[in-house]
Amino acid sequence: MCCALMESGLHPQQMKNQLHDFMLKVQQLCQHLQIDLSPFLLDHIALRINDRSLAEAAHQAWLTQGSVVSEAEIHGRPIIVFSLSQPLRSQGWSIDCLELPYPAKGKVYPQQGWEHVEFVVPSLAESAEAYQQDILRQFPSLAKQWQQLTELGIKTKLSSPQGKGERLSNPTLAFKWQGVCIKLHPHRLMSIIQSEC
Repeated sequence: MCCALMESGLHPQQMKNQLHDFMLKVQQLCQHLQIDLSPFLLDHIALRINDRSLAEAAHQAWLTQGSVVSEAEIHGRPIIVFSLSQPLRSQGWSIDCLELPYPAKGKVYPQQGWEHVEFVVPSLAESAEAYQQDILRQFPSLAKQWQQLTELGIKTKLSSPQGKGERLSNPTLAFKWQGVCIKLHPHRLMSIIQSEC
């Protein structure tokens, strides 16, 4: 299993080596969006893996880097959250939480590896639509160019993912561009996990 992980470039050490380039693309996306996320908490980073056996191998490999704090089922697949013993560091950010979603049935991502980062931008909004309006108020430059994002090749998505038993709503606004995704939400992932019944 570890060999298959290495061959796929998905071993934790390989992923750490790829972090710098991924975070540079995150910064480029922030520049295109005209948003400064430096005052906000980079809550966690997520991997995308297309093959279940590789996801299982990654699950075991990342256990050497930290401990599992949640194994929720969202949209019919396990989402594993690790608290890392040593935070990942890049571009001035410190990331102490890793999300490993097992692959969704029938869905194949164009590339495996780092897929998104999530930032906490606080808000009292309870719906994704209300959260989007809050974000546009907090980032007037983003609001000004909202209609032009598609022309820049940036896709947006609103969602409210919720695991079984989670009581705290965490609406999400996502921006996707050239294989990198930034998600904004009002609450820390650990707060959501702690809200589980």
